[in-house]
Amino acid sequence: MNVSKRHTLRAASSASLYATLVSLGMIPAGAAQAQAFNANAFQAKTIAETLRALGATNVTESKDIAINSPDIAENGAVVPVAIRSGLAKTESIALLVEKNPNNLAGAYEILDGADPEVAMRVKMGQSSDVIALVKADGKFYTTKKEIKVTLGGCGG
Repeated sequence: MNVSKRHTLRAASSASLYATLVSLGMIPAGAAQAQAFNANAFQAKTIAETLRALGATNVTESKDIAINSPDIAENGAVVPVAIRSGLAKTESIALLVEKNPNNLAGAYEILDGADPEVAMRVKMGQSSDVIALVKADGKFYTTKKEIKVTLGGCGG
């Protein structure tokens, strides 16, 4: 069996499985579609503009938000960052990198009952504060952490 035939069969079986599940009402039509893209938030150039685009007003500092990342990143191209919210009724989590050209690195909606934690890898051109923004019970909370980026992994 050649590769093209395999790809065609795999695509056809996936499409028929999706159609069957939709027709049985097991998943709603269009459930796999992504949420609307917030271009203004991702194109904002300052932290204040980004917060405004995300609808964050009256932001409060919180000790119930934890940023787990290395203090010193040896490779700024792939800096692992995880955010965990200890706030009740967490609705969304966003990560902002202060000195990046576009501050918003990622924004996630948290489903009811889901563990309020996200992890990602971000690109950082230089040492900077990373800011976690959490929306919980209709209010916005934040915390920040400085991550130092070394050039060439020299630790300096």
